[in-house]
Amino acid sequence: MATVTRENIGTLHDKITVRLGKDDFMPAVEKKLKDFGKQANIPGFRKGMVPTGMVRKMYGPTIFNEEVIHAAGHGLEDYLKKENVAIFAQPMIMQEERLQLDINNPGEVDFSFEIGLKPDFNVKSVVDTSHLTRYKINVTDAMLDDEIKRLQLQHGAEDEQTEVTTGENFIHAGYALCDDQGYVADDVVVHTDTKRLDKMPAKLQELLMGKKTGDSLVIRPSEVCTEAELGDFLKNVLKADEASAELNYKLTIDKIGLVIPETLGAEFYAKVFKEPVTDEADFRNKLRAELEREYARITGERLHNEIFEFLVHNTPIELPVNFLKRWMREGGEKRKSAEEVEEEFGSFEHQLRWQLISDQVITQSGINVSREEIEHDIKTRVMSYFGMGPGSEDEMPWIDSYMSKMVNDEKMMDETYRRLLASKLFSVLEGTFPVEVKEIEEEAFFKLGGAHAAHHHHHDH
Repeated sequence: MATVTRENIGTLHDKITVRLGKDDFMPAVEKKLKDFGKQANIPGFRKGMVPTGMVRKMYGPTIFNEEVIHAAGHGLEDYLKKENVAIFAQPMIMQEERLQLDINNPGEVDFSFEIGLKPDFNVKSVVDTSHLTRYKINVTDAMLDDEIKRLQLQHGAEDEQTEVTTGENFIHAGYALCDDQGYVADDVVVHTDTKRLDKMPAKLQELLMGKKTGDSLVIRPSEVCTEAELGDFLKNVLKADEASAELNYKLTIDKIGLVIPETLGAEFYAKVFKEPVTDEADFRNKLRAELEREYARITGERLHNEIFEFLVHNTPIELPVNFLKRWMREGGEKRKSAEEVEEEFGSFEHQLRWQLISDQVITQSGINVSREEIEHDIKTRVMSYFGMGPGSEDEMPWIDSYMSKMVNDEKMMDETYRRLLASKLFSVLEGTFPVEVKEIEEEAFFKLGGAHAAHHHHHDH
């Protein structure tokens, strides 16, 4: 009968030694050798007629080693189950174990493992020390007017112009490498790009103002761009690298456009909203509600981020750091170097803390996501993508066959499950934290620092 002893070797880091007597592994070794003898194909012997001594000599040491390790693992597993020990990852064989196992002298064998223990901690105890803010952005009439203007332009039609007269002009242009006289070789690729004039480098805007369709000019990126503008201009407009900043390019205006905003009215409202809109006041109300929903989503995401950072950095959780680092080095498919582990440990620990915290909240709050909820979520998202609301299945006869494909898409099902679980987790947490609601202007909200910086200190470090 295996005996198990346990000693502490570090923070939440224990050594477990399984002592095996030969009765714990020899019967299994003998049985395996016997079965092997019946199956072995060895030239010169009929199947099943190989002498026992020969089988033992050829296969004995390997089978013996396997069975001893198997018996030790079994003894450890039984102990962990019986004692109800919560561990990270899996036990690892102690590094100093260099067992001399000998089938011809089977005696007592000590086999040692190291385990990393999961910590005891309490999320509820840190919640009361928090100071979290849910920001509320009020949608003003000016914001509404700006959004309506943007939508009118988005749905407007482009009218062709002959001359560049305003920052609102769209410039459809070709860019080609050339010499300083503007000569372009035959094999040069012309890159085309369309931009609103006021979104182009400021110096280039000045050069283009007053130009007509068909006009061209020779430019040098480093001269028409500030340092801040240069990278984007090279990469996205010229499709070139940094070395091209000092080269000459010929810019030719192919077309000048101006978007005529769509006028307010039934046709415009129908383009913006799938549901019927009665008049301008109704349109403004619907748009205000949509903007409020979008801002609530954005401010909600920030609050969730704050909750995440606050819990990860303030929940006093001890970890078996040495064990985890060894497991990171050796426990994956590919061994990592000590340097790689040191480099990755910070973000690994961050994620691990969050995993422990969220597992505790999910268990204590009884949060779960059913298969029906996952399917319903996928179906709703597909329907809204096609502009259909609940109850429009009749207009989408293909939805059922689409859904029967989706339920077999493990990746899609898993991603949806995780998203719904996270969403339920955060609504539970939101209801747990004392949160102060603070009204804020849109501009001020987007200037706020990241949630990360505010809570960046681990209690136990």
